[in-house]
Amino acid sequence: MTWQQAVVFATLALLIVELVRGRRAPGTLFAGAAFLFVMLNFISMGNALKQFTNNGLITVVVLLLLSIVLDKSRMLELMAEKLVRGPYRWALVKLYGATAVYSAFLNNTAVVASLIGPLKGNREHSAARLLIPMCYAATLGGTLTLVGTSTNLLVNSLLTGRNMPPLHLFDLFPVGILIVVACGIVMVLVYPRLLKAQLPAEDEASDYFLEAEVLPDCPLIGKTIEEAGLRNLGHLFLTEIVRGEYIIAPVEPDRFVNAGDILVFTGDVTRIDLLAQFPGLRPHGHHDDLPLANLVEVVVAAGSMLARRTIREVDFRSNFDAAVVAVRRGAERLGGSIGNTRLEVGDALVLVVGQDFDKRNNLGRNFVVVSRREVQKFVDPKKSWLSLIGFVAVIALSAFEVIDFLKGMMLLLALFLMSGLARVSDLRRNVPWELIMIIASSLVISEVMISTGAAKMMAGGLLTGADSLGPYFALAVLLLATWILTELMSNNAAAALAFPVALGVAEQLGLSPMPFVMAVLYGASCSFITPYGYQTNLMVMAPGRYTMGDFVRAGLPVALTFNAVALVAIPVFFPFR
Repeated sequence: MTWQQAVVFATLALLIVELVRGRRAPGTLFAGAAFLFVMLNFISMGNALKQFTNNGLITVVVLLLLSIVLDKSRMLELMAEKLVRGPYRWALVKLYGATAVYSAFLNNTAVVASLIGPLKGNREHSAARLLIPMCYAATLGGTLTLVGTSTNLLVNSLLTGRNMPPLHLFDLFPVGILIVVACGIVMVLVYPRLLKAQLPAEDEASDYFLEAEVLPDCPLIGKTIEEAGLRNLGHLFLTEIVRGEYIIAPVEPDRFVNAGDILVFTGDVTRIDLLAQFPGLRPHGHHDDLPLANLVEVVVAAGSMLARRTIREVDFRSNFDAAVVAVRRGAERLGGSIGNTRLEVGDALVLVVGQDFDKRNNLGRNFVVVSRREVQKFVDPKKSWLSLIGFVAVIALSAFEVIDFLKGMMLLLALFLMSGLARVSDLRRNVPWELIMIIASSLVISEVMISTGAAKMMAGGLLTGADSLGPYFALAVLLLATWILTELMSNNAAAALAFPVALGVAEQLGLSPMPFVMAVLYGASCSFITPYGYQTNLMVMAPGRYTMGDFVRAGLPVALTFNAVALVAIPVFFPFR
């Protein structure tokens, strides 16, 4: 062993330990290892910097920026309610299939985030029986296409960084669909007995409450709360109806909606788009010339002109070029109409603001600006359709090789900016700097592992006994090793570390590298038995009130099926020779 190899092994060992401990950001750890190799002249500075212009890396960045726009669509939420209707097993089939298809093309983190609310609030089945299957379906759907997950794009970046042929959009589909179908069958067979319903948690009062007025032309008039779809919107919950001088609480599902009713909701104020979907239902403070997209959270300051006055008594629009959308008063649960609430010093307000809001010289005397928020989804449904149609069109054109995939995505991003669907400020705030550092640094580390012979040595150790057992043994060991790494650290980190070993295994055996690279790609998407290996697992843990044991019980049969199918299918579609 040379001293260069010894340094590489020591650095990798330290990197793995720190990744498992999770005390430092993965991007920082990968960048530190790459920087050390550059300083030791294991790789030239020019070659290291060249990794930041890798086509795969640029594709990842453009796709994640596009996902900022696509995440604002409510199409997933609207379909979620229909998916869970009917018997549990049939609902599971529909939810699993739809989520896997969505995640094949959309960011799976966004898919899970969009579906958590509607599934948690549905009245058909316990959320505990739906959230884990939905989460796993999103992960599995990411194995169907190149754009299904950032891990696929990272591996593609590593391939192109080694001057190997890149993957195409549907190259992963044959193996991926077998995995998705097999794991889906296992879920449908075992989850009705394995996942138990839980009693719903007690409703907690939301910090903010917001309201909407039923206008005379509202089509909801004459319908019950249940028929109108207002009982539980996933992120907002109807707590009261203010009808003239009367307050109706709690609101029964068979209560009828009348013209002039003030509907009072609690929930996530950034989901005010859920109220805007109903024609004739006007959120409090909504004016046509004040955009609902941007919200400002303020606190009523000491000495403010608002103290001990109701919102109706203050000419809010003239004084501040803003309107109140929601109100909060510490832990106290407010009730009644927002307009009649007598404000106190320390009350928190959420405002929709005009262009002159920041220019008003009376802001400092009346408010302390706490934060600026954004409504999470498009208020105008047309924007949702335009964003999705544009994305599907580029996918279709690239699939038929009419346009290069990266060029199509960049063109779509430009169109989103020109049409106002995306803003430069939004993109700048959401540039995935850490992922960029992980991918670029992974390319540097991979190059160093191969050039110093460290990858070949690791492959030799991994292949002990493979001469007699054949390439399937090597493939199985690599697949299982990547799976274990993925359960211990992030999937991107696991793929980055296992990729150069895959190339070393192929070189040692004199076989095509593609089946071994695919073992890394698929193994890095097999994170089911712990909530920590994949961020979507963590996202559903609290809403579903799951424990570590729940993930082990639900995830183990899926993980074993995944690995078994991948081991058989990979050599069929990516031959050893």
